[in-house]
Amino acid sequence: MQYKIAIPLVVLLCAAMVFAGCTGTQGPGGTATSAPGSGSASAADTLVPSPTDVIPPQNAVTVDVGEKDYLGSIPLIFEGGMGQIHVRKIEVTVYRSDGQIKTATIGTNKGDEADIEGTRQTDRVVVYITFDNGQRLKTNDVQSPYRTRQ
Repeated sequence: MQYKIAIPLVVLLCAAMVFAGCTGTQGPGGTATSAPGSGSASAADTLVPSPTDVIPPQNAVTVDVGEKDYLGSIPLIFEGGMGQIHVRKIEVTVYRSDGQIKTATIGTNKGDEADIEGTRQTDRVVVYITFDNGQRLKTNDVQSPYRTRQ
């Protein structure tokens, strides 16, 4: 009699775990980026944006990724925000369409800027902000196309 209740209960619990996504463990975050040509990922794979992190409202800040100029340079401006006082570091990585990877750091004062050399094609711009509590969040992950005539 006990088996009639126990077996369906075990099956129901297993099904709930599968649907909830709680069957695996998540390892430590972060992935290593290889130099162009040394890994298995192609340049096209690195140009696809991925989801960004959710920034808590008390840490809300904005980094503006501007439109490329005629040489392909990408302007980046730190616009500040409510959480500006908590920002310790702003790192920008550009995955160029030719396979090169360029990095820069923007200052933590409102209006600080950086220009990163892009290409005359579509590049990917990723912005990470490190806060004073040690959190490192991805705030921007966008494609930066080369401007066209209209």
